[in-house]
Amino acid sequence: MHEARSAQQARCSILDRLKVLPQYLLPKQALTLLAGRVAGARGGARTTRLIRWFARKYGVDMDEAENADVASYPTFNDFFTRALKPGVRPIAEADFTSPVDGTISQFGAIDDHHMLQAKGHRFTTTELVGGDAALAARFRHGSFANLYLSPKDYHRLHMPCEGRLTRMIHVPGALFSVNPVTARGVPNLFARNERVVCVFESPQHGRFVMVLVGATIVGSMATVWHGVVNPKRSGRLAEWTYSDQDIVLAQGEEMGRFLLGSTIVMLFEPDVIEFDTGWKPERPVRLGERMGVAPA
Repeated sequence: MHEARSAQQARCSILDRLKVLPQYLLPKQALTLLAGRVAGARGGARTTRLIRWFARKYGVDMDEAENADVASYPTFNDFFTRALKPGVRPIAEADFTSPVDGTISQFGAIDDHHMLQAKGHRFTTTELVGGDAALAARFRHGSFANLYLSPKDYHRLHMPCEGRLTRMIHVPGALFSVNPVTARGVPNLFARNERVVCVFESPQHGRFVMVLVGATIVGSMATVWHGVVNPKRSGRLAEWTYSDQDIVLAQGEEMGRFLLGSTIVMLFEPDVIEFDTGWKPERPVRLGERMGVAPA
C-alpha cells in the first residue's frame, strides 16, 4: 500500500514537472510586458469584449462589485482591480483575518527557516525576502501563510492585522506562473519570482511581512503608499524605508493590489499566531474571515 502510494506520488511529480516545462522556454518577460500594455489600454468596445469574455470564462461574480457594469470600465486593469460593494466582506472579530479572496496553498510553522511550497519543495525565509538574513532571522521558527489568487478572485490586498510600514523591497526575479501545478513543478518558485516585500511592525503582534509575488502576465504590483512598484528591471534590488513616516494601516484596510493575479506570502514571528482550525491547504478563503488568534 505504502509503495503503491509512493509510486503514485512520484508519477504525479513527474507529470507536474512535464506540465511546467514549456514555462522555462516561454519569453515570460516579453509576454508580461505585452499583457501589461493590453490590460492598461483604453480600447473602447474591444476592452469591453475582453472583459465580458474573461468574466464568463472564469465565473467572475460581478454582483459583488461596487460597479457591476462591465462596459463602464475604461481598461482591463480597472475591471481586474475593481472595488467590492461596501459590507460584502465583513472583517471578523479575530486577531488575524484573511487579507485576500483566494485559496490556501500552504501555511503553518517555519521549520528553522524553511517553508513548504508544495509536497517535495521547500524554500527559505532568507531567499523569500531577497537575501536579508537579519530580517529573515526574525521569523526563524515563526509562522507563514501562502495564499493563491486565481483569475476570478477579487485582487485587492488588505491587512491581516494593524501594522506600521517600515520598509519595502523590490526583489527582481523570474515570472513563472504561480498556479498550484506550477507550485508543485517548479522548485523554489516563490523565492525565484519577482516580488515586493512589505515589512510592518505591530504593537500587539511584532514584526510581520507581506510578500506580493509576481507571475507570468502580472503586469505590475501596486501599494497604496507607493503606487505601481515597477522599477526598471536592472536585476538589482530596490529598497524604500519609511522610518521617518507614520504609515499605519488598520486591520482590513487595503494595502495593495495585483494588476493581474498572483500569490501573497505572509511571515510572522514565533509565538504570534495560532491558525484557525478550519484552515486547510487548497481550501478557499475570503477577505476578512478569521485566519487566527494570538496564543493565550
